[in-house]
Amino acid sequence: MGYSSDVFREAQSVINLRRLRATDELEKRRKILFADCPRAKKIESELAGIFVEAGKIVVSKNNVRSSLEQLMKKSLDLQEELKGILKEKQLPENYLEEWYKCDKCSDTGFVDGIMCSCLKDTMKKISYDRLNKSSPLKLCSFESFDTGYYSDLPINGTGKSPRKFMESVYRYCLKYADKFDENSASLLFQGGTGLGKTHLSLAIAGSVIEKGYGVIYVSAPDIFSRLANEQFRGGYEERGITEGLLTDCDLLILDDLGTEYQSKYTVSSMYNILNTRLLKQKPTIISTNLTINDMQEIYGVRVVSRIIGMLDRIEFVGSDIRQILRNKKQ
Repeated sequence: MGYSSDVFREAQSVINLRRLRATDELEKRRKILFADCPRAKKIESELAGIFVEAGKIVVSKNNVRSSLEQLMKKSLDLQEELKGILKEKQLPENYLEEWYKCDKCSDTGFVDGIMCSCLKDTMKKISYDRLNKSSPLKLCSFESFDTGYYSDLPINGTGKSPRKFMESVYRYCLKYADKFDENSASLLFQGGTGLGKTHLSLAIAGSVIEKGYGVIYVSAPDIFSRLANEQFRGGYEERGITEGLLTDCDLLILDDLGTEYQSKYTVSSMYNILNTRLLKQKPTIISTNLTINDMQEIYGVRVVSRIIGMLDRIEFVGSDIRQILRNKKQ
């Protein structure tokens, strides 16, 4: 997957900052050790001097082999003494080395001229964050979901009240977020407006992000508009970037499906994203106010068959909570 040049530069800055931080932290550790043990500082100075002395011996060409062997023995003895000091003070052997976050590239972003996975992961995270920037990810949590707004009156023909129904939906979503992994099911949140679909979608997103997974939460109007702009108005560099992120992330949450501008391009993009994620076996959550028949009229049989086939349907019931809250304020 390609990334824009500004994402690459931002990711490089992040990696460079990690390397600088590792150097700063090493200097702090050195100062602490040398203040407590001056002998350790002297050993480090002597080891540095050995390299200078070795250079002089090579240039002089006098008894080079025997002189270098003596220096090597001296160096090994000093290193062993320093190891003994670190062990005595219960410090790791690499205490006087940089502790890089990535051992493969030593926080340079490249291994033998090839981009390291840490730089790729950083670019991916930056791109995810940019897509999620306009999403209210921190506004809704499981703790703030209140089933008290749902009626206790039984639904006709079911004997079960909206409150009891939604309590089971809440528990399902909570367990889904808690147990989430790459093999989790894909979900279809379906029901009228103001029933908590967006709230529980956001709660799942926040919980899964905290577990370290790459999550993209987008509304259908925003993301399909962005995809169209990249395809038809953006430069070559931008094409396919967002769609690649949508198909590659660990969890895609597509909110308010059906409220976007309808076009052949929208339907095609929808199918490509769902089909690719299905083939990759990546979890997807879609929320919509539409019925299955409504979706079939808008997106066609091919798209809807994918939705029905790959997503477990979770029905949301009750009265519009947003309307209830507005009436209370009046």
